[in-house]
Amino acid sequence: MTTAPTPVPASASAAQSGGGAPGPASPTPASARTAKAPRPGRRRAGGGRAWLAALPLLLFFVIGFGLPAVAIAVGAFTTSSDAPDGGGTFTTDNLTGSLQGAYWTALWGSVKLSLLTALIATVVGLPLAQAVATSRFRVFREAVMSASGVLANFGGVPLAFMFVATLGNSGEVTEKLGLTAHGWSLYTFSGLSVVYLYFLVPLMVITITPALEGLRVQWREAASNNGATSLQYWRHVALPVLLPSLLGGFVLLFGASFAAYATAEAMVGSSVPLISMQIGDALSGNVLVGQGNLALALGLDMIVVACLVMAVYLPLQRRSAKWLA
Repeated sequence: MTTAPTPVPASASAAQSGGGAPGPASPTPASARTAKAPRPGRRRAGGGRAWLAALPLLLFFVIGFGLPAVAIAVGAFTTSSDAPDGGGTFTTDNLTGSLQGAYWTALWGSVKLSLLTALIATVVGLPLAQAVATSRFRVFREAVMSASGVLANFGGVPLAFMFVATLGNSGEVTEKLGLTAHGWSLYTFSGLSVVYLYFLVPLMVITITPALEGLRVQWREAASNNGATSLQYWRHVALPVLLPSLLGGFVLLFGASFAAYATAEAMVGSSVPLISMQIGDALSGNVLVGQGNLALALGLDMIVVACLVMAVYLPLQRRSAKWLA
């Protein structure tokens, strides 16, 4: 008697013959599905331990920024130790005095200098960053980005000495071009603005280049196919997309200029009223008796301005990342 052959599924016969179209896949057993599924308990345990990696950074932030900020806030609202009452009593005179007279002039001077230099650096840095982002020469791109990274962090006394030697009253460039006869002076508000641009423009190039690289090539092609010129593309497509990044870069440059101290101190001293100079004078003891904590009130003013800057900068960064991701 002949026994009928056992039917073999099409997928198995194809595998045995080494070719042919595979048949319908057999359902996966429930045990196999259970074995492949990740265990929720392990995921929660890993997520619970993930914050330990950020613990050193959190400790550094608390010790390096949190405690000093609290000390400044407490000192700004208490009398100094050299006060007639012995100090330590609550008062608002420090904060009120920091917003009056020469201190208010210095605060407003810092704000004007930061706004002007940040605006110029944003306008100048954008086309430079565009030239870097669209360059076909890798060496040129790497050289410009490396130089920008160095120049953006170059400041303090060396930067002041460099400009004094070149654009000062007896500087090489000043004498050769006769700038003094045309009313040029490095030790003024305008001269200090030029010095600040030396590190703000490279900082803008570093900040805006990633955003320019995020512009889609398809957007430019679509605008060109619809008859748009290059100017129309930048006006209606590129600039609206880049606007959050540009504003974020502007705010970042404002904060960098507002907090700069060593360069201005070494170059212009007190000839240009700045809030950072006033804080330095107050900390070195150049204040009236009983007003030692006035420097802390001035520092609190700067912290408030910095917090406002960050409150504007962070939402802009999130919005630009949403468009350019």
